[in-house]
Amino acid sequence: MSGLWSLAEAGARVGGTLVGDGEVVPAALSMDTRTLGPGSCFVAIRGQRDGHDFAPAAVAAGAGSILADHELAVPVPQLLVPDTLAALQRWGQARLEAFRPPHVFAVTGSVGKTGTKELLAAATGAWKTPGNRNNTLGLPEALATLPAGVPAVVLEMGMSTPGEIRRLTEIAPPDLGLITNIGQTHMENFVDGQEGIARAKGELVAGLRPGGQWVHLAGDSWCRWVAMQPWARARAVPVGRGSAFGWQDEESLGLLGERFELRFPGGTVPVRLRLRGSHHVRNAALAGSLAILAGYAPGAVAQAMGEVDAGPGRGRLHALRGGGWLLDESYNAIQESILACGRALLTLEGGDAVAVLGCMRELGPGAAAVHRETGEGLRALGFGRVLVYGDQAQALAEGFGPGAKAFPDFESLRDDAPGLGSIPAGARILVKGSRFWRSERAVEWLLETFSSGKP
Repeated sequence: MSGLWSLAEAGARVGGTLVGDGEVVPAALSMDTRTLGPGSCFVAIRGQRDGHDFAPAAVAAGAGSILADHELAVPVPQLLVPDTLAALQRWGQARLEAFRPPHVFAVTGSVGKTGTKELLAAATGAWKTPGNRNNTLGLPEALATLPAGVPAVVLEMGMSTPGEIRRLTEIAPPDLGLITNIGQTHMENFVDGQEGIARAKGELVAGLRPGGQWVHLAGDSWCRWVAMQPWARARAVPVGRGSAFGWQDEESLGLLGERFELRFPGGTVPVRLRLRGSHHVRNAALAGSLAILAGYAPGAVAQAMGEVDAGPGRGRLHALRGGGWLLDESYNAIQESILACGRALLTLEGGDAVAVLGCMRELGPGAAAVHRETGEGLRALGFGRVLVYGDQAQALAEGFGPGAKAFPDFESLRDDAPGLGSIPAGARILVKGSRFWRSERAVEWLLETFSSGKP
């Protein structure tokens, strides 16, 4: 058996009762009627809203089958199960068990997960979870249509509360792991602060299969804390200064990306990245080190990572009219990533350096202090102006000082005279923000206003 499973074949693995034609083969699984593709199996999840209520809309959008907990009045085959979430997770788990390749990698971290996943997947020629399907819904949804015969799998694993990554490693036990860093994201969900975040990220390490290995930055004190815990039995491999694996001779190539030497036991290999910013060098060093640990040839690893380019909201660079630049980092934001992307922008030639920011989220009682420190950090880097909106905008603006302007919401940022319209042609602009604030709207406005027409 090499193709995707029919509804009947999936039912044999997850349990349940078939209604209608069990030979139907879903092209994919989907919980969202807005993005559902033709021939997909719509998974009716009970959450804040009951997915069963959207089954007619799913069929109208092209769903060819339904996974539900009771029979629905829709004209497509259905697989009926007691719990659709448990069935979804079992479907993805069973698919990986059936077609498990020699290497299953897992990536987590407070920042840089998706970009590092892309680098690692390129380095190993792996199938990867698409987009940011990194939670207990999205990861099994993606795994349910894992192709047969792939040489490796790279899974992104995210969390916002304790236990989520543990559940992900139960669904998809990894052989090798990577933690990009352990920061303060989701702090408000952890009563024990950053130690709680570290323990939750460390669930990836605890979930590695026997004989597993994982990599982390040598300078990350919380990753070192994880490595010393009695439940972290897998071998920890630090990457960085003073370690056998690391990077050296780093050089910014400006618009062309970054260049460095990837160090490993026995030698070094040159890497030239299209991605811009020293934070991508660190992520590439982690990804490349783990690939080499898994047995991949250093030269091939370096060449493949050099082919990875930035996606929308994740470091894509746009040329603007008047010699300006727009660095689109709108997908998400924490303090470390804002400052890292700020450094990358300032390597480019151009006019005023302007940061357009949506506030950070889930920082708990220290949110105002983190925003104030971020403003101070942007000032120290050399930014001349900051336009920030959201619930902590005033704190960040106060930290930055003269040249900062706070707005309560995007509409004010867009429409008020001191807002987006005040940015001059030729400016170098960083756009970044938490997903909650949808700062991609600022990217769209700026491109429409200042686009140079260049690719």
